[in-house]
Amino acid sequence: MQKPQEMPANPCFASGPTSKRPGWSLANLNTNSLGRSHRSKGPKARLQKLIQDSRDILGLPDDYLLGIVPGSDTGAFEMGLWTMLGQRGVDVLTWESFGQGWLTDIEKQLKINDFRHFPADYGELPDLAKVDSVNRDIVFTWNGTTSGVRIKDASWIADNRKGLAFCDATSAVFAMSLPWNKLDVITWSWQKVLGGEAAHGMLALSPAAVERLESYTPPWPLPKVFRLTKSGKVNRDIFEGSTINTPSMLAVEDQLDALQWTRDIGGLKALIGRSQANLNAVAAWVEKADWIQFLANNPDTVSSTSICLNIIDPAFTRKDEPTQRTIIKKMVSLLEDEGVAYDIGAHRDAPPGIRLWGGATVETSDLVLLTPWLDWAWNEIA
Repeated sequence: MQKPQEMPANPCFASGPTSKRPGWSLANLNTNSLGRSHRSKGPKARLQKLIQDSRDILGLPDDYLLGIVPGSDTGAFEMGLWTMLGQRGVDVLTWESFGQGWLTDIEKQLKINDFRHFPADYGELPDLAKVDSVNRDIVFTWNGTTSGVRIKDASWIADNRKGLAFCDATSAVFAMSLPWNKLDVITWSWQKVLGGEAAHGMLALSPAAVERLESYTPPWPLPKVFRLTKSGKVNRDIFEGSTINTPSMLAVEDQLDALQWTRDIGGLKALIGRSQANLNAVAAWVEKADWIQFLANNPDTVSSTSICLNIIDPAFTRKDEPTQRTIIKKMVSLLEDEGVAYDIGAHRDAPPGIRLWGGATVETSDLVLLTPWLDWAWNEIA
């Protein structure tokens, strides 16, 4: 097969940190806050702006709190689990590695006895109808970043729930429409859909989550970076720009730049449309290719951000998994050496395959140009 001649303008297709927005430049960032205390008037106003701009673009309800917390999405979600779980039984859904990590927290670290586990293999979703969202807390990811499987909607979550819905939404927020009224503890990180810098997480809380924090004290110790209450009340300073620890103001300015770009292109609707266009471009190629398919088995659950692909070539599927991973590694290295695509191998915990980021910061034209290179690289390696 002849090597393609035209290359993607941007070879960054990694699933986190993801590609910077089109036209991004370090020179575009406001640097007035650098070298100053994040608690001084000017820098704190920038933190407050980041929170407010995020709220406005996402359409977060007025009675929900939103704050910047340490530790990326992992820190934000564990903060929710460690401060609010344990009051009642919990149903845990897992179908990829991050959900499995939350299960480990619940079972091995917090040692909650009254939990039920609803697992599914990569490519599938658990049976959502079996989840008790009325009487129990529920813990789940909205979009499986390592499986490419997303939840279609929240119709399975009860409106009259007594428990809380904990949603790890890190590769869904800013790319998919989320039903905030069905969710109580929602987390994400900057380095996913908007291509921001890592290390910071966002934590959104419903009024029910706030009530849980103020009426329930977990039996385990809480490190300082997890503490959301002060004298029995939610520490609202955290949700007004007073972060628990020192944030990177350069990362803050980078995220503000991404939020302004979002406004410039038309807001959340435009972000969702760009991500869906990326998925459509990959889907058009997959339909014609005879060696690859989506890892998600149900078309309704295919992720538009973490697009995970499963190789179905008979010669490949007959090989053992270590051999499969070696083949994928060679293919990924070949494309990187050509300067065509970086970091597109499947997550280490997922089945061997390809993972392409389809979030809004990736141009659809680059994905279109990438697909013949994928065919070429597969032909060269396999």
